[in-house]
Amino acid sequence: MTLSPKDRRLIRVAVAISLGNWPLLRELRGAAPAGEPDRAWRELVLQTHLFAGFPRVVEACEVIAKAGGLGPIDADELATEVDFSGPGAELFGSIYADQTERVRQTLKDYHPTLERWIIGHAYGRVLSRPGLSADRRELAAVACLVALGQERQLASHVRGAARVGATKEDVFETLDAIEEFLPAETFAHGKRVVAKFL
Repeated sequence: MTLSPKDRRLIRVAVAISLGNWPLLRELRGAAPAGEPDRAWRELVLQTHLFAGFPRVVEACEVIAKAGGLGPIDADELATEVDFSGPGAELFGSIYADQTERVRQTLKDYHPTLERWIIGHAYGRVLSRPGLSADRRELAAVACLVALGQERQLASHVRGAARVGATKEDVFETLDAIEEFLPAETFAHGKRVVAKFL
């Protein structure tokens, strides 16, 4: 087993939020061991808006607050930077590798603002934050995208997870951690996509 019990909990939290499965989220928060929720939990909850949207994350925060909260916020979690494009572009490049320019151009073709938001906000402001490693962030992204049936983005983040240090075993253990929460067809399709692109 390559994922820690905490990694599995975080992946399940991400899927519970993505699916709006509030009983599961309450259960996960209630079962959190001493010392959790911690910074990694808070980072995971914050990042999930990229896949599930702000409404789900706001509701998740309410559910978690009623179940005991997310723990005290460290002062460095509130630090802000002026320009997020540098760290965002660097992480984006790590994930997309030789496809980086093609993907950026595709996003620009859709709308130039979308490309700037994805680089500056998603990758710079959210996914580059300290408190949760890039490989664990990518595993949570994989879990969310399997749960949501987003095949194209799933393929990108499966490859991205491997490029930032997640092992094949990590990715398949991520799937194992969420199988019981998904419809059989959704899970089987996600597993096929993962196997194809890993």
